[in-house]
Amino acid sequence: MDCLRSSSCCRWMWNTSTKRKRRALQTVQHGARLAAQIRRLYGSNKKASRPFWICLTGFSTDSPLYEECLRMNDGFSAYLLDVTEEDCFSLFPLESLVYLTPDSERALEDIDENTVYILGGLVDESIQKKVTFQKAREHSVKTARLPIQEYMVRRQNEKNYHSEILAINQVFDILSTYFETHSWPEALKKGVSPGKGYILRNPVDDGQRKFQM
Repeated sequence: MDCLRSSSCCRWMWNTSTKRKRRALQTVQHGARLAAQIRRLYGSNKKASRPFWICLTGFSTDSPLYEECLRMNDGFSAYLLDVTEEDCFSLFPLESLVYLTPDSERALEDIDENTVYILGGLVDESIQKKVTFQKAREHSVKTARLPIQEYMVRRQNEKNYHSEILAINQVFDILSTYFETHSWPEALKKGVSPGKGYILRNPVDDGQRKFQM
């Protein structure tokens, strides 16, 4: 388990922000869902050949969420990750941050070793459009979105905004897979479930579309 700190990949700084300003996350139901996402994210990181450094910020040890993590996740107190009550915007230099949000106009092209990527700790049911984007703007932090629009298309009759929202462990799986394969199609296929309403573009059709443009 020392690999979480000693491997070369651990130079990539990873931040999972779990600070909750929405009352919904104070409920046991939402806390349990977020705790489960953290467990899955941590499990994926343990299995990764090049694991990330994970930092839970705005995370109080006397909060209902922390209690849910202890209740649901065996050995949570011994997880090899950093936990701090400090806000990510004060913990790291603002110029080193990139807030991952589906509302960003900029698609993430690559993973930079000098960047701290923020995954907002909000469960699907509590998300409103542009909440994470507005938070990033308030702190003058750069944003990026997963390149879903560039590599996938929405199936017909799929128009629900919440179908675009991924859990933090799903976002992590996509980025972890991309980092190992350097293939966005492969990473997105793994992380974006069919239930989200997206499928990979046909390479031939996509090439013809770009040629016609």
